[in-house]
Amino acid sequence: MSTRDTSVLAISIAAFVSLARLFLLSAVALTLTACAGFDTANLNPLNWFGDDEVNPPAELLNIDQEVELRRQWSVNVGNGQGGSYNEITPVIDDDMIFAASENGTVIAIEAKSGDVRWRKRLDANITGGVGAGEGLVMVGTEDAEVVVLDQATGEAIWAHAVSSEVLSPPQTNGDVIVAQTVDGKLIALDYVDGHQRWIYETTLPALTLRGTSKPVITPTGEVIAGFSNGTLLAVSADDGVLHWEERVAVPEGQYDIDRVIDVDGDLLLDGNRVLASSYQGNLMAFDIATGRIVWGREASSYHGMARGFGNIYYCDDKSLITAVKDNTEDVVWENADLQYREITAPTSIGNFVAVADFEGYVHLLSQIDGRIVGRTKVDGDGVRANLLADDGILYVFGNSGKLTAFALQ
Repeated sequence: MSTRDTSVLAISIAAFVSLARLFLLSAVALTLTACAGFDTANLNPLNWFGDDEVNPPAELLNIDQEVELRRQWSVNVGNGQGGSYNEITPVIDDDMIFAASENGTVIAIEAKSGDVRWRKRLDANITGGVGAGEGLVMVGTEDAEVVVLDQATGEAIWAHAVSSEVLSPPQTNGDVIVAQTVDGKLIALDYVDGHQRWIYETTLPALTLRGTSKPVITPTGEVIAGFSNGTLLAVSADDGVLHWEERVAVPEGQYDIDRVIDVDGDLLLDGNRVLASSYQGNLMAFDIATGRIVWGREASSYHGMARGFGNIYYCDDKSLITAVKDNTEDVVWENADLQYREITAPTSIGNFVAVADFEGYVHLLSQIDGRIVGRTKVDGDGVRANLLADDGILYVFGNSGKLTAFALQ
Protein backbone atom coordinates (compact mmCIF):
# COMPACT_ATOMS: atom_id res chain seq x y z
CA MET A 1 0.00 0.00 0.00
CA SER A 2 1.25 3.49 -0.80
CA THR A 3 2.43 5.50 2.19
CA ARG A 4 1.04 8.77 0.88
CA ASP A 5 -1.26 10.47 3.40
CA THR A 6 -4.54 8.55 3.62
CA SER A 7 -5.97 10.25 6.67
CA VAL A 8 -9.62 10.26 5.71
CA LEU A 9 -9.99 7.41 3.23
CA ALA A 10 -13.03 5.18 3.73
CA ILE A 11 -14.57 2.18 1.99
CA SER A 12 -17.39 3.03 -0.34
CA ILE A 13 -18.10 0.08 -2.66
CA ALA A 14 -20.98 0.90 -4.96
CA ALA A 15 -22.61 -2.51 -4.77
CA PHE A 16 -22.45 -2.54 -0.99
CA VAL A 17 -23.15 1.05 0.08
CA SER A 18 -25.37 -0.16 2.91
CA LEU A 19 -22.32 -1.77 4.55
CA ALA A 20 -20.48 1.56 4.88
CA ARG A 21 -21.70 2.15 8.44
CA LEU A 22 -19.92 -1.01 9.55
CA PHE A 23 -16.58 0.63 8.89
CA LEU A 24 -14.74 3.22 10.94
CA LEU A 25 -15.93 6.45 9.48
CA SER A 26 -12.59 7.68 8.25
CA ALA A 27 -10.53 4.50 7.96
CA VAL A 28 -8.60 3.50 4.88
CA ALA A 29 -9.85 0.63 2.77
CA LEU A 30 -9.45 -2.04 5.42
CA THR A 31 -11.97 -4.65 6.48
CA LEU A 32 -13.07 -4.87 10.10
CA THR A 33 -11.05 -8.07 10.40
CA ALA A 34 -7.90 -6.29 9.29
CA CYS A 35 -8.61 -3.53 11.82
CA ALA A 36 -9.17 -5.92 14.74
CA GLY A 37 -6.23 -4.55 16.69
CA PHE A 38 -6.95 -0.93 15.85
CA ASP A 39 -7.47 1.59 18.67
CA THR A 40 -10.81 3.20 17.82
CA ALA A 41 -10.29 5.88 20.45
CA ASN A 42 -7.37 7.26 18.48
CA LEU A 43 -8.74 9.84 16.06
CA ASN A 44 -5.42 10.42 14.35
CA PRO A 45 -5.68 8.11 11.29
CA LEU A 46 -1.93 8.31 10.79
CA ASN A 47 -1.57 5.85 13.68
CA TRP A 48 -3.71 3.19 12.04
CA PHE A 49 -1.00 1.27 10.19
CA GLY A 50 1.17 0.01 13.04
CA ASP A 51 2.85 0.92 16.28
CA ASP A 52 4.68 3.88 14.78
CA GLU A 53 3.12 6.85 13.07
CA VAL A 54 3.77 6.89 9.35
CA ASN A 55 3.62 10.68 9.28
CA PRO A 56 3.47 12.13 12.79
CA PRO A 57 1.80 15.54 13.11
CA ALA A 58 4.20 18.44 13.27
CA GLU A 59 5.01 19.78 16.70
CA LEU A 60 3.82 23.34 17.14
CA LEU A 61 6.61 25.89 17.05
CA ASN A 62 6.72 28.98 19.21
CA ILE A 63 5.41 32.06 17.42
CA ASP A 64 5.43 35.79 17.96
CA GLN A 65 1.78 36.47 18.80
CA GLU A 66 0.92 39.47 16.62
CA VAL A 67 -2.86 39.03 16.67
CA GLU A 68 -5.18 37.47 19.22
CA LEU A 69 -8.67 36.04 19.13
CA ARG A 70 -10.94 37.60 21.74
CA ARG A 71 -13.97 35.48 22.63
CA GLN A 72 -17.32 37.21 22.09
CA TRP A 73 -19.68 34.40 23.05
CA SER A 74 -19.92 30.61 23.20
CA VAL A 75 -22.90 28.24 22.90
CA ASN A 76 -23.07 24.47 23.37
CA VAL A 77 -24.66 22.61 20.44
CA GLY A 78 -25.43 19.03 21.49
CA ASN A 79 -22.61 16.52 21.14
CA GLY A 80 -20.95 18.28 18.22
CA GLN A 81 -19.45 15.88 15.67
CA GLY A 82 -20.19 12.89 17.91
CA GLY A 83 -18.14 9.73 17.93
CA SER A 84 -18.13 9.38 14.16
CA TYR A 85 -15.91 11.14 11.65
CA ASN A 86 -18.56 13.69 10.71
CA GLU A 87 -17.90 17.20 9.47
CA ILE A 88 -21.06 19.13 10.32
CA THR A 89 -20.44 22.81 9.63
CA PRO A 90 -22.70 25.69 10.77
CA VAL A 91 -24.00 28.23 8.29
CA ILE A 92 -24.60 31.99 8.42
CA ASP A 93 -27.76 33.39 6.84
CA ASP A 94 -28.38 37.11 7.28
CA ASP A 95 -27.88 37.83 11.00
CA MET A 96 -28.34 34.25 12.19
CA ILE A 97 -26.12 31.21 12.61
CA PHE A 98 -27.66 27.77 12.31
CA ALA A 99 -25.73 24.84 13.74
CA ALA A 100 -26.37 21.15 14.34
CA SER A 101 -24.84 18.24 16.22
CA GLU A 102 -24.61 14.54 15.42
CA ASN A 103 -27.19 13.58 18.06
CA GLY A 104 -29.95 15.59 16.38
CA THR A 105 -29.73 19.04 17.98
CA VAL A 106 -30.39 21.97 15.63
CA ILE A 107 -30.01 25.50 16.95
CA ALA A 108 -30.51 29.08 15.77
CA ILE A 109 -28.20 31.73 17.26
CA GLU A 110 -28.11 35.49 16.80
CA ALA A 111 -24.69 36.08 15.25
CA LYS A 112 -23.89 39.34 17.03
CA SER A 113 -25.05 38.54 20.55
CA GLY A 114 -24.87 34.76 20.75
CA ASP A 115 -28.45 34.63 22.02
CA VAL A 116 -30.21 31.37 21.23
CA ARG A 117 -33.38 32.02 19.22
CA TRP A 118 -34.55 28.40 19.27
CA ARG A 119 -33.29 24.86 19.83
CA LYS A 120 -34.78 21.72 18.25
CA ARG A 121 -33.98 18.06 18.87
CA LEU A 122 -34.58 15.70 15.96
CA ASP A 123 -35.11 11.97 16.39
CA ALA A 124 -32.23 11.18 14.05
CA ASN A 125 -28.45 11.30 13.80
CA ILE A 126 -27.36 14.25 11.68
CA THR A 127 -24.50 13.67 9.24
CA GLY A 128 -25.03 16.40 6.65
CA GLY A 129 -25.48 20.05 7.46
CA VAL A 130 -26.18 22.72 7.87
CA GLY A 131 -27.89 24.33 4.86
CA ALA A 132 -29.94 27.53 5.15
CA GLY A 133 -31.76 29.88 2.81
CA GLU A 134 -35.16 31.08 1.64
CA GLY A 135 -36.54 30.82 5.19
CA LEU A 136 -35.46 27.19 5.69
CA VAL A 137 -32.86 25.22 7.64
CA MET A 138 -31.86 21.89 6.07
CA VAL A 139 -29.94 18.88 7.35
CA GLY A 140 -29.26 15.35 6.13
CA THR A 141 -29.39 12.28 8.33
CA GLU A 142 -27.63 8.97 8.74
CA ASP A 143 -30.97 7.30 8.00
CA ALA A 144 -31.08 8.79 4.49
CA GLU A 145 -33.50 11.65 5.03
CA VAL A 146 -33.47 15.35 4.27
CA VAL A 147 -35.14 17.26 7.11
CA VAL A 148 -36.38 20.83 6.62
CA LEU A 149 -37.11 23.26 9.46
CA ASP A 150 -38.56 26.74 9.61
CA GLN A 151 -35.81 29.33 10.16
CA ALA A 152 -37.98 31.53 12.39
CA THR A 153 -39.32 28.87 14.76
CA GLY A 154 -37.34 25.65 14.29
CA GLU A 155 -40.53 23.72 13.62
CA ALA A 156 -40.20 20.78 11.24
CA ILE A 157 -41.84 21.48 7.87
CA TRP A 158 -41.19 18.15 6.17
CA ALA A 159 -38.77 15.24 5.93
CA HIS A 160 -38.22 13.13 2.84
CA ALA A 161 -36.30 9.89 2.29
CA VAL A 162 -33.45 9.84 -0.22
CA SER A 163 -31.40 6.98 -1.60
CA SER A 164 -28.65 6.88 1.05
CA GLU A 165 -26.85 8.81 3.77
CA VAL A 166 -26.34 12.56 3.29
CA LEU A 167 -22.93 13.89 4.38
CA SER A 168 -23.03 17.46 3.05
CA PRO A 169 -25.43 20.39 3.58
CA PRO A 170 -28.52 20.44 1.36
CA GLN A 171 -29.00 23.67 -0.61
CA THR A 172 -32.03 25.58 -1.89
CA ASN A 173 -33.00 28.34 -4.32
CA GLY A 174 -36.59 28.65 -3.12
CA ASP A 175 -37.88 26.23 -5.77
CA VAL A 176 -35.96 23.00 -5.13
CA ILE A 177 -33.78 21.61 -2.36
CA VAL A 178 -30.78 19.65 -3.65
CA ALA A 179 -28.86 17.07 -1.68
CA GLN A 180 -25.95 14.80 -2.56
CA THR A 181 -25.90 11.23 -1.23
CA VAL A 182 -23.00 8.87 -0.58
CA ASP A 183 -24.16 6.48 -3.30
CA GLY A 184 -23.31 9.02 -6.00
CA LYS A 185 -26.69 10.65 -6.56
CA LEU A 186 -27.73 14.29 -6.78
CA ILE A 187 -31.38 14.63 -5.79
CA ALA A 188 -33.75 17.60 -6.06
CA LEU A 189 -36.77 17.78 -3.75
CA ASP A 190 -39.64 20.20 -4.04
CA TYR A 191 -39.29 23.24 -1.81
CA VAL A 192 -42.92 23.11 -0.61
CA ASP A 193 -43.58 19.46 0.23
CA GLY A 194 -40.35 17.55 -0.44
CA HIS A 195 -41.51 15.31 -3.26
CA GLN A 196 -38.73 14.27 -5.63
CA ARG A 197 -38.44 16.53 -8.67
CA TRP A 198 -35.46 14.86 -10.35
CA ILE A 199 -32.41 12.71 -9.71
CA TYR A 200 -29.01 12.57 -11.40
CA GLU A 201 -26.89 9.44 -10.91
CA THR A 202 -23.17 8.84 -11.28
CA THR A 203 -21.10 5.68 -10.99
CA LEU A 204 -19.00 5.22 -7.88
CA PRO A 205 -15.43 3.94 -8.14
CA ALA A 206 -14.35 0.95 -6.05
CA LEU A 207 -12.81 3.12 -3.35
CA THR A 208 -13.70 6.64 -2.24
CA LEU A 209 -13.15 9.10 0.55
CA ARG A 210 -15.68 9.38 3.34
CA GLY A 211 -17.58 12.52 2.38
CA THR A 212 -19.19 14.48 -0.43
CA SER A 213 -18.82 18.04 -1.60
CA LYS A 214 -21.59 20.55 -1.00
CA PRO A 215 -23.60 21.25 -4.18
CA VAL A 216 -24.05 24.90 -5.12
CA ILE A 217 -26.90 26.62 -6.93
CA THR A 218 -25.83 29.47 -9.19
CA PRO A 219 -27.76 32.72 -9.75
CA THR A 220 -28.41 31.51 -13.31
CA GLY A 221 -30.30 28.45 -12.08
CA GLU A 222 -27.70 25.70 -12.38
CA VAL A 223 -26.79 23.12 -9.76
CA ILE A 224 -23.06 22.36 -9.76
CA ALA A 225 -21.77 19.31 -7.89
CA GLY A 226 -18.53 17.35 -7.59
CA PHE A 227 -18.37 13.57 -7.28
CA SER A 228 -16.10 10.78 -6.08
CA ASN A 229 -15.24 9.80 -9.65
CA GLY A 230 -13.40 13.11 -10.04
CA THR A 231 -16.04 14.84 -12.17
CA LEU A 232 -17.76 18.19 -11.81
CA LEU A 233 -21.09 18.72 -13.51
CA ALA A 234 -23.77 21.35 -13.95
CA VAL A 235 -27.46 20.52 -14.33
CA SER A 236 -30.59 22.63 -14.52
CA ALA A 237 -32.04 23.26 -11.07
CA ASP A 238 -35.52 23.15 -12.56
CA ASP A 239 -35.46 19.76 -14.26
CA GLY A 240 -32.01 18.17 -13.78
CA VAL A 241 -31.02 18.34 -17.45
CA LEU A 242 -27.25 18.09 -17.87
CA HIS A 243 -25.55 21.28 -19.07
CA TRP A 244 -21.93 20.14 -18.90
CA GLU A 245 -19.62 17.62 -17.26
CA GLU A 246 -15.85 17.97 -16.88
CA ARG A 247 -13.09 16.14 -15.06
CA VAL A 248 -11.25 17.70 -12.15
CA ALA A 249 -8.91 14.71 -12.08
CA VAL A 250 -8.20 11.46 -13.95
CA PRO A 251 -7.49 8.29 -11.93
CA GLU A 252 -3.94 6.99 -12.23
CA GLY A 253 -2.03 4.11 -10.68
CA GLN A 254 -2.23 0.34 -10.45
CA TYR A 255 -4.09 0.04 -7.16
CA ASP A 256 -7.53 1.34 -6.19
CA ILE A 257 -6.07 3.40 -3.36
CA ASP A 258 -3.88 5.25 -5.87
CA ARG A 259 -6.88 5.93 -8.10
CA VAL A 260 -8.97 7.77 -5.50
CA ILE A 261 -9.75 11.24 -6.92
CA ASP A 262 -12.79 12.43 -4.94
CA VAL A 263 -14.05 15.99 -5.23
CA ASP A 264 -14.97 16.42 -1.57
CA GLY A 265 -14.12 20.03 -0.67
CA ASP A 266 -16.65 22.84 -0.84
CA LEU A 267 -16.93 24.38 -4.29
CA LEU A 268 -16.07 28.07 -4.55
CA LEU A 269 -18.25 30.32 -6.71
CA ASP A 270 -16.30 33.34 -7.91
CA GLY A 271 -18.10 35.50 -10.45
CA ASN A 272 -18.45 33.47 -13.63
CA ARG A 273 -16.11 30.74 -12.34
CA VAL A 274 -16.49 27.75 -10.04
CA LEU A 275 -13.37 26.36 -8.36
CA ALA A 276 -13.02 22.74 -7.29
CA SER A 277 -10.31 20.56 -5.76
CA SER A 278 -9.76 16.81 -5.87
CA TYR A 279 -7.80 14.31 -3.84
CA GLN A 280 -4.71 13.06 -5.72
CA GLY A 281 -5.70 15.33 -8.59
CA ASN A 282 -5.95 19.03 -9.30
CA LEU A 283 -7.29 22.42 -8.38
CA MET A 284 -9.41 23.64 -11.26
CA ALA A 285 -11.52 26.66 -12.22
CA PHE A 286 -14.33 26.22 -14.73
CA ASP A 287 -16.53 28.67 -16.59
CA ILE A 288 -19.99 28.30 -15.04
CA ALA A 289 -21.86 28.70 -18.32
CA THR A 290 -19.82 26.31 -20.48
CA GLY A 291 -17.68 24.16 -18.19
CA ARG A 292 -14.56 25.34 -20.02
CA ILE A 293 -11.38 25.06 -17.95
CA VAL A 294 -10.02 28.53 -17.24
CA TRP A 295 -7.32 27.73 -14.66
CA GLY A 296 -5.76 24.75 -12.99
CA ARG A 297 -2.77 23.27 -11.22
CA GLU A 298 -1.81 19.88 -9.87
CA ALA A 299 -2.57 19.38 -6.17
CA SER A 300 -4.13 16.86 -3.81
CA SER A 301 -6.79 18.24 -1.49
CA TYR A 302 -10.05 17.10 0.05
CA HIS A 303 -10.87 20.62 1.28
CA GLY A 304 -12.31 23.69 -0.31
CA MET A 305 -10.39 26.86 -1.13
CA ALA A 306 -10.48 30.51 -0.05
CA ARG A 307 -9.64 33.78 -1.80
CA GLY A 308 -7.99 36.98 -0.63
CA PHE A 309 -5.33 39.54 -1.61
CA GLY A 310 -5.56 38.27 -5.21
CA ASN A 311 -4.57 34.77 -4.09
CA ILE A 312 -6.17 31.34 -3.94
CA TYR A 313 -5.50 29.58 -0.62
CA TYR A 314 -5.66 25.81 -0.20
CA CYS A 315 -4.33 23.09 2.06
CA ASP A 316 -3.26 19.77 0.59
CA ASP A 317 -3.65 16.24 1.96
CA LYS A 318 -0.52 16.71 4.08
CA SER A 319 -1.79 19.99 5.62
CA LEU A 320 0.66 22.10 3.65
CA ILE A 321 -0.95 25.53 3.18
CA THR A 322 -0.27 27.27 -0.12
CA ALA A 323 -1.11 30.68 -1.57
CA VAL A 324 -1.20 30.80 -5.37
CA LYS A 325 -1.63 34.00 -7.33
CA ASP A 326 -5.07 33.73 -8.92
CA ASN A 327 -5.14 32.57 -12.54
CA THR A 328 -1.42 31.83 -12.56
CA GLU A 329 1.03 29.11 -11.55
CA ASP A 330 2.90 31.54 -9.28
CA VAL A 331 3.22 30.34 -5.68
CA VAL A 332 3.15 33.38 -3.40
CA TRP A 333 4.02 31.43 -0.27
CA GLU A 334 3.86 28.01 1.37
CA ASN A 335 3.62 27.10 5.05
CA ALA A 336 4.60 23.60 6.23
CA ASP A 337 4.46 24.29 9.97
CA LEU A 338 1.17 22.40 10.39
CA GLN A 339 1.91 19.33 8.30
CA TYR A 340 -0.15 16.23 9.15
CA ARG A 341 -2.16 18.13 11.77
CA GLU A 342 -5.41 17.40 9.88
CA ILE A 343 -6.26 21.05 9.41
CA THR A 344 -9.54 22.44 8.16
CA ALA A 345 -10.09 24.29 4.92
CA PRO A 346 -8.61 27.81 4.95
CA THR A 347 -10.87 30.77 5.74
CA SER A 348 -9.97 34.37 4.92
CA ILE A 349 -10.64 36.97 7.60
CA GLY A 350 -9.20 40.47 7.54
CA ASN A 351 -5.50 40.29 6.69
CA PHE A 352 -5.29 36.66 7.75
CA VAL A 353 -6.02 33.09 6.75
CA ALA A 354 -7.48 30.95 9.54
CA VAL A 355 -7.32 27.17 9.91
CA ALA A 356 -7.97 24.82 12.83
CA ASP A 357 -6.42 21.43 13.61
CA PHE A 358 -7.07 18.05 15.23
CA GLU A 359 -5.92 19.27 18.64
CA GLY A 360 -8.37 22.19 18.61
CA TYR A 361 -5.96 25.04 17.87
CA VAL A 362 -6.97 27.88 15.57
CA HIS A 363 -4.01 29.30 13.65
CA LEU A 364 -3.92 32.70 11.96
CA LEU A 365 -1.53 33.13 9.03
CA SER A 366 -0.57 36.38 7.38
CA GLN A 367 -2.05 36.64 3.90
CA ILE A 368 1.09 38.50 2.86
CA ASP A 369 3.80 35.95 3.63
CA GLY A 370 2.09 32.93 5.26
CA ARG A 371 3.70 33.28 8.70
CA ILE A 372 1.65 32.03 11.64
CA VAL A 373 1.02 35.21 13.62
CA GLY A 374 -1.69 34.03 16.03
CA ARG A 375 -2.79 30.86 17.79
CA THR A 376 -5.59 30.00 20.21
CA LYS A 377 -6.78 26.65 21.54
CA VAL A 378 -10.56 26.49 21.38
CA ASP A 379 -11.57 22.83 21.84
CA GLY A 380 -9.68 19.95 23.43
CA ASP A 381 -11.55 17.50 21.20
CA GLY A 382 -10.26 19.16 18.03
CA VAL A 383 -11.95 20.94 15.14
CA ARG A 384 -13.07 19.35 11.86
CA ALA A 385 -15.84 21.72 10.75
CA ASN A 386 -14.87 24.54 8.43
CA LEU A 387 -14.40 27.91 10.08
CA LEU A 388 -16.82 30.74 9.27
CA ALA A 389 -15.95 34.42 8.94
CA ASP A 390 -18.43 37.28 8.70
CA ASP A 391 -18.07 41.00 9.37
CA GLY A 392 -14.71 40.56 11.08
CA ILE A 393 -15.88 37.76 13.40
CA LEU A 394 -14.53 34.19 13.23
CA TYR A 395 -16.90 31.38 14.22
CA VAL A 396 -15.41 28.06 15.34
CA PHE A 397 -17.45 24.88 15.88
CA GLY A 398 -15.40 22.42 17.93
CA ASN A 399 -15.83 18.67 17.79
CA SER A 400 -17.20 18.67 21.35
CA GLY A 401 -20.15 20.84 20.31
CA LYS A 402 -19.00 24.27 21.44
CA LEU A 403 -19.67 27.04 18.91
CA THR A 404 -17.60 30.14 19.70
CA ALA A 405 -17.41 33.61 18.13
CA PHE A 406 -14.04 35.40 18.16
CA ALA A 407 -13.03 38.94 17.25
CA LEU A 408 -9.52 39.68 16.03
CA GLN A 409 -7.52 41.92 18.35
